[in-house]
Amino acid sequence: MPLTINNGKVQHWHVRKIGVIGPGIVGTPMAALLADARIREGADEPAKVVIVQRNSPTSGWKVGAINAGRSPIRGVEPELDQIVANAVHAGLLRASHTYEELHDADVVLVCVQTDKKGLEPDYAPLFSSLGELAVALKHKPTENIPLIVIESTLAPSTMKTLIRDHFAAHGLFDGSDILLGFSPNRVMPGRLVERVRRSDKLIAGLSPVTSGLIRRIYSRIVPTGTLFETNTLTAEIVKTTENAYRDVRIAYATEIARFCHTRGIDFFQLRDGVNEKLEQTDLASHDSNAVPSGGLLVPTVGVGGHCLPKDGILLWWRALQSGNHFPHSLIERARRINDESPEWTIGLAESLSGDLRDRQVAVLGAAYRFNSEDTRNSPSLVLAQQLVEKKAKVVIHDPYVHVTDQNLKRLSLVDHFTNDLAFAVRHAEVLIACTAHRDYASWKTIQTLSPQARIVVDACNLWSRADFGSQVKYTGVGRGTRRPDARLIDFVTNGFQIVEHGFARELNGIIDFLNSQYADDQFNRVSYREVQRVAATCSTGCRLGEPRSGDYLEPLDGFLPALVDLATPKPLSAGA
Repeated sequence: MPLTINNGKVQHWHVRKIGVIGPGIVGTPMAALLADARIREGADEPAKVVIVQRNSPTSGWKVGAINAGRSPIRGVEPELDQIVANAVHAGLLRASHTYEELHDADVVLVCVQTDKKGLEPDYAPLFSSLGELAVALKHKPTENIPLIVIESTLAPSTMKTLIRDHFAAHGLFDGSDILLGFSPNRVMPGRLVERVRRSDKLIAGLSPVTSGLIRRIYSRIVPTGTLFETNTLTAEIVKTTENAYRDVRIAYATEIARFCHTRGIDFFQLRDGVNEKLEQTDLASHDSNAVPSGGLLVPTVGVGGHCLPKDGILLWWRALQSGNHFPHSLIERARRINDESPEWTIGLAESLSGDLRDRQVAVLGAAYRFNSEDTRNSPSLVLAQQLVEKKAKVVIHDPYVHVTDQNLKRLSLVDHFTNDLAFAVRHAEVLIACTAHRDYASWKTIQTLSPQARIVVDACNLWSRADFGSQVKYTGVGRGTRRPDARLIDFVTNGFQIVEHGFARELNGIIDFLNSQYADDQFNRVSYREVQRVAATCSTGCRLGEPRSGDYLEPLDGFLPALVDLATPKPLSAGA
């Protein structure tokens, strides 16, 4: 019998085939776990999962790898290789270059990356895939109403406008021909399987029926996380907010670390003191492979990855489009601060070595994140480019990134790259540690391979000063030696809270604008409290403050962080 929806209740739903578009860091673990779950929904046999990847020069090889039982994700990914191998061997998982495979799918997950272009989203890859999907679904069985779940990060209002309109233009209408849902991923390279299984997850639809169906599927692969049902506008805002706020918190930590450097203060002792006062502590000050989740985060060589550099722009997009510019935006200022970090890191090296022209420099880590192959927006590569422009003799090493990596090619860095650590550091006079891969954890091992290294810059909290003797000049982001005093701890804590409230006011203003333009009924309306509540379930920490004015903060020894100054309401001038 065909699927029917009566009074908001679904009857006769069956799931025999699940399609996943895009075998990247989202699509691969989701597909593998869906196959591994052996989902039986209205059918006797478990649903089979097919991954679709276009036959592109850079990613077409993934189809053959998956069909051979190999995960296409490099780096350290516990369990993923075995789950893929087992699912392929059982005949429950396969891959294809052909979108026509999806014409009879009951569920389709779209796991295609989105980006930004200037001050607006860049949805070209996403809509290319959605176009192929829409063509395939024109030939769907009459009784099928496929559930389409977008896992990609979207600018708020995208589901209700661009995506719904896209399918409607192909004669596929939400609620009658298809069911459109949104469930933004919270995965993290190095912990993909763990994050899918254990992270709380948003599940949203353009109608409550859709989110209920997503729950029925996703509950099979998220056994220990909580599934939060909401509308798509709220989910879009929460996802972009999580990353925008993290970017702001990193920028604030970066400002503080730069101040600490000028005074020779140990930033990490300061960080622990501040986070204790904020009651938001973590292990990241002392473990380079721990994910920072406290209030004051860990500044490094810069901010990379696919999400943080763009999601603040996505959050602001519709307001910007309408002419509401952001001259006092913490999100925009944070981007500028974080983008300065690679150049500032080079300055650390130059403070010890002088001009780097013709100096042998080894950059350790091309990926943006430890134990990962992901080079998207990697600040390591920005730093390497800047070193090349300075005429330094640069060698980049990474144990997980492949020499054919498209970002190495795009930035013309392939000739500077190697997977051979001994080769990378053999003649290096200057070492800059940018990514805290486990392969770099032992300085003694690196030192054995690099007898000529005399200057070491730690830009990823990898080592400590105690690892180095008098033969090597060591510095790093936040690596002063003086203990912070109580006055500085209070100053940084109060500054954090002012930034926290300032971000909340900025976000609340964006929400008010989006409600006025895109929430045409109560179901689709967004509440700041709900965004605050759901964002707090992010495992990397997103405790949003109250959208109120904070206290004023007097400069400390002439220093006031730019973000604090921006977030502080300015008093009226005399006579105003």
